[in-house]
Amino acid sequence: MRFMMLMIPKGYESVAPGTLPDAKAIEVMMRYNETLQKAGVLLTLDGLHPPSMGARVSFSGGKPTVTDGPFAEAKEVLGGYWMIQVRSKEEAIEWASRCPASDNEMIEIRQVQEFADFPPDVQKAAAGFVEMQTQNGQYQGA
Repeated sequence: MRFMMLMIPKGYESVAPGTLPDAKAIEVMMRYNETLQKAGVLLTLDGLHPPSMGARVSFSGGKPTVTDGPFAEAKEVLGGYWMIQVRSKEEAIEWASRCPASDNEMIEIRQVQEFADFPPDVQKAAAGFVEMQTQNGQYQGA
């Protein structure tokens, strides 16, 4: 089973553009990332720039509207993510619990929808999806 572990740092929604974590924080997080890698559960990971450097596209009435960050209404935003391959949600929770996160950080765990999870009519509607994942070098789920 693939799970995303989504890092949600409190206060990140109002961080200035270009703000980066300090080297000490990265060093500690890299040791955790190496543990995930050595255990063979890490598929990919990335950190995200602050929302003040991003944009949102909404579709009210079917028409796209772009809003540049920061997003004053946001209460929680993503700071980064890990994609892991584990046997269960409990194992994903165990890995997330080992993260050297600070008091102002939280990790949300979400299971990835696998192609095989869908009924035949949905799989038919998504014809070509598995090939897209394979062509992009993305892990192909069970």
